[in-house]
Amino acid sequence: MKLFTYFRSSAAYRVRIALNLKGLGYDAVPVHLLRDGGQHLADEYRAINPSGLVPTFQDDAITLTQSMAILEYLEEAYPDVPLLPKGAVARAHVRELAQIIACDIHPVNNLRVLKYLVKQLGQDEQAKTDWYRHWVIEGFQSLEAHLARHLDTGTFCYGHSPTIADCFLVPQVFNAQRFDIDVTAYPTISRINDMCVDLPAFKAAHPAQQPDAE
Repeated sequence: MKLFTYFRSSAAYRVRIALNLKGLGYDAVPVHLLRDGGQHLADEYRAINPSGLVPTFQDDAITLTQSMAILEYLEEAYPDVPLLPKGAVARAHVRELAQIIACDIHPVNNLRVLKYLVKQLGQDEQAKTDWYRHWVIEGFQSLEAHLARHLDTGTFCYGHSPTIADCFLVPQVFNAQRFDIDVTAYPTISRINDMCVDLPAFKAAHPAQQPDAE
């Protein structure tokens, strides 16, 4: 297995967590998003991932370039340590939680969006930060409400073992804290994150522990 990754990418962080939870070894190939004009934009990398984004995951004959697809593939191909609960309703709920992050929060705060705000739209760094914080806070308010009201929210986002939803939650909280967002304003999110980050699989996936960490 090979994972093209950037230490601070929340999408790559999700995949690292899932691989660690499932006990799957992999080769990490750093792709720096800022050096050399962005190594993800180089022709050599685009030949692997035409989207020019991270992560890219390779396993045998398959190459996948979206974190949700990667986690779903890992769940089906390596089911011994499940990251989805049993039952269609429970699985749909976990996917819903993950997609609040993947679809509602992350896309508008991705690096290429933030760069576009500054370079093409002429916004200053404060405006960029305000943009980031606005969408994270709005997304966290929604996610907190979902978690707080759902009877199956337990030690983790669903029940008492980590799921795909937790793989998405922890990187988003990490990024929010980088932008000085007070996550204690969201007690359920904060509690679950605190539980997760103490687990070895999450610790090993942390950006600071990656070979390309700065």
